[in-house]
Amino acid sequence: MSATVTPTRPFEPGTTGWTARDLDEPEIERQWFEGRYEIVEGVLTKMPPAYFSGGQPLQELIYLLKAYLKERSVPNRFAGEADLILNEARVLVADAVWMSSEDIERQAQAVRIGGRSDPNCTRILVPPTLVIESVSPGHESHDRNLKRRWYAEFGVPNYWLLDGFAHSLECLLLENAAYRTDATGREDAEIRPSLFPGLVIPLGTFWDR
Repeated sequence: MSATVTPTRPFEPGTTGWTARDLDEPEIERQWFEGRYEIVEGVLTKMPPAYFSGGQPLQELIYLLKAYLKERSVPNRFAGEADLILNEARVLVADAVWMSSEDIERQAQAVRIGGRSDPNCTRILVPPTLVIESVSPGHESHDRNLKRRWYAEFGVPNYWLLDGFAHSLECLLLENAAYRTDATGREDAEIRPSLFPGLVIPLGTFWDR
């Protein structure tokens, strides 16, 4: 399939000079949604394929978190495959995000300041309280190193790394502009992240054995 050409460059991975503002162009946005892309330091980048062994544990984790929040009457605003604009040259796609009520208010303010006409069709402009990434084989460094550093710079308070292949979950907490391990475990361990007091995450129920 041949690449579609924009007025300035072809829409294909590896091309440079891309910014978050380019995604306001309807034709570019259409192509963006047809695939799995990120903008990494101005470079259009193809995301790795999603595997069942990575996606299924993520769904189990989100289900558990939504039940916990519902029981406590806390809005469970989760979204998958959410675009985050960290800056003009960095647009990352998070596997899952949770936006608190305060996050939603800050997002609405950022939308107004940015002069966006439709807040419902605006990418995330503020740090969500929680970002979860499902680690993909061959792209571990992207999640564990690059995204970890960039989410910290953006100010995401909680970053969780779920690895359905290594059967592990690492919950990171932002302190002094860097992440530290808040809770971690693998296989049949039980995780108790400080973000959700009283929550116990039984990892053994997540994995397809």
